[in-house]
Formats: sequence, structure tokens, C-alpha cells
Amino acid sequence: MTKHELISDYYITHREELLTYVGSRLGGNMAAEDIVQDVFLRLLESDKLTTETTLPALVYTTARHLIIDYYRHHASTETYAHYIRHASRSEESAETVVSVRELTELMERGLARVPEQCREIYRMHICDNMKVGEISRQLGEGYKSVEHRLGTARKAVRQYLRNYA
Repeated sequence: MTKHELISDYYITHREELLTYVGSRLGGNMAAEDIVQDVFLRLLESDKLTTETTLPALVYTTARHLIIDYYRHHASTETYAHYIRHASRSEESAETVVSVRELTELMERGLARVPEQCREIYRMHICDNMKVGEISRQLGEGYKSVEHRLGTARKAVRQYLRNYA
């Protein structure tokens, strides 16, 4: 029996059992069906040795990992959505404006510690949202040189911010 046949037979006979297992971990969420399908798709694509003995353990281990991934994704999405809702409710509050000003001042103080060429490249990268390739073309300098100077400026700013905090 080939690996695909083995997995197909297991899917046909144990799909409902696995769906119940995943559904109970997700509180009856509709994502259970998707996770069960993903389990079998991953097993079909994996290079792991699959036999009748190892298949049940692989199925439940893969399902458990996908459930954990689901909750991690859900938690980070909720955190981000909460932040966006909070930010959109209050237009630019005084705290936000002050914190942006403070961060800009801190960045400038950290940049004061590096040569002017590094400062210019850092500002082009951060403020003008330019990539290293664009900066090197605009300044007529080598890519690696610009990349090195940007790295130098980043290190200086990071170090200054670490010492400040």
C-alpha cells in the first residue's frame, strides 16, 4: 500500500473522529474543518516515514500543532485589531503627538553620534522610506557602502535608545 493510499484510507475512516477532536479544542469553531483538511494535506506533502503504526500519532501531532498555530494567529490578530480599533477611535491624541516628537528627538540625538554621511543615509531610509538600492543610485555610491553606513547609523541609534530606556 502506498503512502497516499494509506493516508486516504485513514482520512475516510477517521475523519469524523479527528473532526470531533479538533472541534472540541476549538470550541466548535468552523475552522475545525479547515484544520482537519490541512492535517491530511500536510501529511500527503511530508517526507516523513508513514506506516500504519506511525500514522495515528502523526495525524494527532499535526492536528495539535495546527490548533496551536490557530490560537497563536488568533491572539496576534486580536491584539493587532484591538490596537487598530483603539487608534482609530481617538484621532491624534496629545499623547500620540508627544510620543512621536519624543521618539524623533531621541532618534536625532542618537544620530548625532555618527558621521554626517551615515545620518543622511539613515534619514533617507527612515524618513523618505527609500531602500538601500534607491539611496545608492541617488547618491551615486556603491550599494555595499550605503548598506554599511546605514548599518552603522542603525547600531548607533539602537545603542542610544537602549541606554536611554
